[in-house]
Amino acid sequence: MAKQITDANFKELVLEAKGLVVVDCWAQWCGPCKMLGPIIDQMATEFEGKAVIGKLNVDENPDTTMAYGIRNIPAILFFKDGEVVDKQIGVSPASALRYKIESNL
Repeated sequence: MAKQITDANFKELVLEAKGLVVVDCWAQWCGPCKMLGPIIDQMATEFEGKAVIGKLNVDENPDTTMAYGIRNIPAILFFKDGEVVDKQIGVSPASALRYKIESNL
């Protein structure tokens, strides 16, 4: 299961983390986000111990959302050692997300 990332724990879970952290920026009302949700949970299980995969609700966490200029969702940010190294906007198949995670490990 993906970790719940918030404005309050973003620094600890993402910016101070060593290795890869994948953050799915989503909202409850977003249809494409709901389609991507199970894929994110699948990746969290598949990459447990190799990468941290979490979800950030953009409506409930405006500080982080604004800081990273999230204007379209779903948006997936890939952080490595606290720095953004890649991003993906929109829904993609599990195979494409798996490839991006593996290539950033």
